[in-house]
Amino acid sequence: MEKSTVMITGASGLLGRALMTKFSSSECWEKVIGTAFTRSGTNLVQVDLTNLDQAKKIILDNKPDVLVHAAAQRFPDKMQKDPELARRLNVDATKVLAESLKDVGGKMLYISTDYVFDGRNPPYKYDSQPNPLNDYGVSKLDGEKVVTEQSPDNVILRIPVLYGDVEYLDESAITTLYPKLKNSSAPCEMSDYEIRRPSHVNDIASIVYDLSRMLIEPGENVPFGIYQWCGLQPLTKYDMVKSMAKVFNIDFNHVKGVKEPSPGAPRPFDTTMDTSRLEDLNISYHTPFEKGIVLMPLG
Repeated sequence: MEKSTVMITGASGLLGRALMTKFSSSECWEKVIGTAFTRSGTNLVQVDLTNLDQAKKIILDNKPDVLVHAAAQRFPDKMQKDPELARRLNVDATKVLAESLKDVGGKMLYISTDYVFDGRNPPYKYDSQPNPLNDYGVSKLDGEKVVTEQSPDNVILRIPVLYGDVEYLDESAITTLYPKLKNSSAPCEMSDYEIRRPSHVNDIASIVYDLSRMLIEPGENVPFGIYQWCGLQPLTKYDMVKSMAKVFNIDFNHVKGVKEPSPGAPRPFDTTMDTSRLEDLNISYHTPFEKGIVLMPLG
């Protein structure tokens, strides 16, 4: 295989760091470039993707063979507070990146979400009808549409809630639950309602890497269109906290599970996704939640 260039947006984020580590550890890529909004460093270029001129320039200057577009406003509650700013990143910037990438002959691998579904009729196949319940899901679905409009050869990867080697607890919706568990002196309620299938970022990074390799390698199984992945374990927030308590040997008596939706932006009930399109390519990675959570720097 001729060595190629891969660019990763959102490279300083939770998933982005895992992607940079995975791609940089391989000798198959001539160049691995990451973009970040506020940070710069080795193989990391500072760029504001909501500045659409900057977004276009970063593609035209570097001409990546594959662009892994992981940058997004991904917190539904923040999205609800400032939907226009978030759409500028999740939709407008995505469109400009896809257009520019088409001009230089590259392909996009767009990171999307299980929140494109309403959670009422799982498991969802890749061609199931989306029906997002909140602004975040709407913006990511609109991002999918502009990616596909630019080229049917682009790849969309829908993923669930992520966890991994966080730099701060608010970086993952899962680790935000930990302080309430640790503070055993304050009774708290935890939603035992919505079902999620969390994935470790290293698993997603491996999936993205495998798909990206296949995008540039000659062969019959060149990926295109929509793929989906989620963890194998159905867990509510209460289940996740219960697992954390077991792994870290923390008292759990002050936490009460409640069969009520989480507060804030509306969330789908069960976004379990069918993963067979990836499995047909022999791509499958799952870290058990208790094994993955024990490696996290929760303090």
